[in-house]
Amino acid sequence: MKRIAILTRDCAGINTAIRAVVRTAYHYGIDVLGVVKGYEGLISGDFIPLDRRSVSGILNLGGSILKTARSKRFKDKEFQKLAVRNIRENSIDGLIVIGGNGSLTGAHILVEDYGIPTIGVPATIDNDINGVDLTIGADTAVNVALDAIDKIRDTALSLERVFVVEVMGRDSGYIALQVALAGGCEEVLLPEREHDIVKMSEEIKAGNAMGKVSWIVIVAEGKARASVIAETITEITGLETRVAVLGHIQRGGRPTALDRILASRLGSYAVDLFKDRKTGLCVHLENDREAAFPLSKAIEPKKVDIEAQYRLIKLLT
Repeated sequence: MKRIAILTRDCAGINTAIRAVVRTAYHYGIDVLGVVKGYEGLISGDFIPLDRRSVSGILNLGGSILKTARSKRFKDKEFQKLAVRNIRENSIDGLIVIGGNGSLTGAHILVEDYGIPTIGVPATIDNDINGVDLTIGADTAVNVALDAIDKIRDTALSLERVFVVEVMGRDSGYIALQVALAGGCEEVLLPEREHDIVKMSEEIKAGNAMGKVSWIVIVAEGKARASVIAETITEITGLETRVAVLGHIQRGGRPTALDRILASRLGSYAVDLFKDRKTGLCVHLENDREAAFPLSKAIEPKKVDIEAQYRLIKLLT
């Protein structure tokens, strides 16, 4: 293998993974190209050379130096074939895809349908890749959200109000569940489970009558809009309710030590697999050791048992 390319999405730790791939590849004498703007860049043939110097000083930066863009066109066979032609015309022997379920699905297509050697590196704030305990970017996103919630808690206690905080998570309640537990929040609404908003509001009303003066409800964006939940709470309880939507701040920020270490290990290991002529795999840590399993398994829906953590949240509030 003489040349590989890197394609990414964006979240904290992506740049750390890029650095690990580039520097490990150059250790083995392998050239590296970066694909600008993800699968759109693959379709348009937008590549830039990467070397040891070009990835200097990026380990602690959020986002992706390669930029990213959602690509509806890549779902079309015509554009897939164009992307494959660009790969071959640029003498790319293998592709490392760093991203979430959509990115890894594209990687699987390239392997299975076109025979392009590809390795997937799981990176998404939702931590929803099947077979992976922790994805790059998830720890940072939780800590960014938790920092904001800690500050909101100070205000909630001072003003004696209910706060409804909306966090990211269209299909996955991972961030919401983690910050609710770590932040000592009283309730969390998740896409994966049914919830009785009226019953929750009655619990808030009863708690207030017993002297509880503040309440934080975490809502995953895929479950409901925080503004709607807040209006319902106010209607039933008569209590002042405020809304905080954390939004895309959760996707950015300096990666935590955990994400930097994870990204460094997985990025480097992805190159090791190519060196050993392995392909069609997703890398992860298993019992704190680098491991890999088929991309076909990684893109299956992830089954998560959230009930134990939810019960713990309710027990501790």
